Amino acid sequence: MVHCLVLAYPAQGHINPMHYFSKLLQQKGVRVTFVTTFSFCKKLQNVPASISLETISDGFDKGGVDEAGSYKSYFERFWQVGPKSLGDLLERVGRSGEGVDCVIYDSAFPWALEVAKRLEIAGAAFLTQNMFVNSIYYHVHQGKLSLPITQNEISLPFLPKLQHQDMPTFFFPTDANNAALLDLLLSQFSNIHKADWILCNSLYHMEKELTDWTMKIWSNLRTIGPCSTSMLLNKRLRDDEDEGDVTQFKDEECMKWLDDKPKQCVVYVSFGSMGVVKEEQIKEVAYGLRDSESYFLWTMRASEENKLPKDFEKRSEKGLVVRWCSQVKVLAHEAIGCFVTHCGWNSVLEALSLGVPMLAMPCWSDQYTNAKLIADVWNLGIRAEVDDKNIVRGQVLKHCIMEIMKSERGKKVKRNAMEFKALAEHAISEEGKSHKNTVEFLNSLAGSTENNQSAGNGKINSC
Repeated sequence: MVHCLVLAYPAQGHINPMHYFSKLLQQKGVRVTFVTTFSFCKKLQNVPASISLETISDGFDKGGVDEAGSYKSYFERFWQVGPKSLGDLLERVGRSGEGVDCVIYDSAFPWALEVAKRLEIAGAAFLTQNMFVNSIYYHVHQGKLSLPITQNEISLPFLPKLQHQDMPTFFFPTDANNAALLDLLLSQFSNIHKADWILCNSLYHMEKELTDWTMKIWSNLRTIGPCSTSMLLNKRLRDDEDEGDVTQFKDEECMKWLDDKPKQCVVYVSFGSMGVVKEEQIKEVAYGLRDSESYFLWTMRASEENKLPKDFEKRSEKGLVVRWCSQVKVLAHEAIGCFVTHCGWNSVLEALSLGVPMLAMPCWSDQYTNAKLIADVWNLGIRAEVDDKNIVRGQVLKHCIMEIMKSERGKKVKRNAMEFKALAEHAISEEGKSHKNTVEFLNSLAGSTENNQSAGNGKINSC
């Protein structure tokens, strides 16, 4: 039996796709060990008993980056202790008789490949962002796009024309944390050419020309997405399984609330698990939702609730604010007609996989590039305009919601969303590119493993 150790960066947007990919591997008869840090492990939920859970040290075992006080300090310490901790884990697993055939590592951990190679284990880099964003960072790493950016329009191979407002925010660092995060994202390409495989959580037919061009540089690149919705689209989940991610707690209140609403009449709002939204922006969103002609469901972290206007009701006939919910379940509900999103890549994949039009309100990181793709390249939604304070005003939000929900443009966006849903469904079907790429990857591992009785003479079952 093939044994893969999956090492995920300790943040929800990285953990979730690698967790779902682990489930897919486990379904195909692969033994999976899922690894994260001591500090993040206590946040994990819904990890199947069939997947072993292990931890490594980041040097701040009590509180991770919060304990470190800054990303710079966190990365410096993690990069010192992480390689030894991972090496010790691999050696311990090896001594137990369950030798590891491949380390599938978040590309943010380039040192993980060096550890795997030292122990003569295959290494597969896992790219959690789309190929458009990966390509931008790659060109900066290669020195083909210089920082700071001085030109008004940025032109890169097989990418749309980009403006400053479309670029990752880390290219315009405002503090040491942003600079450290930029270094992290650029470093993922320092040795990626040495990886045995490069796996990207995206759909080939969404980024076909760019992916084909990149494969001339990395011939072992394969798209394997969408990871986060693949089992839902395949109808492979049993009734008693939870398709929520590994850090969200269950919240059935919102599902019962949605059940009472007409089809495609609810606006779902979520700004993700990490980004901090200004109080002024929260208030404008509240006013825009309240004044719109639609029902709304808004997920908001407890730490953000105090930013709501004092006269805004969190529970009313028209709207509901909850601290969290299973986003995939919500987006799959027939009552949802629009998704107001921060444009994190996992959220984008979930929305397009389920045919939900998006209203883009990016906050930081790659979200601005994703918003460009949503509105101008894939035509899956509308990008809300900001004012000179970088705030989307309530009246603007109201207008955008009504345009998606009620106008001819909204109908066109909905049709495009359904076409992309069909693309996602096909990608993970047995005839689809993502499914075939995953099988190819696993067959390569099985072919190099001596004891593969359960894989059928060195081959992974395709279903």
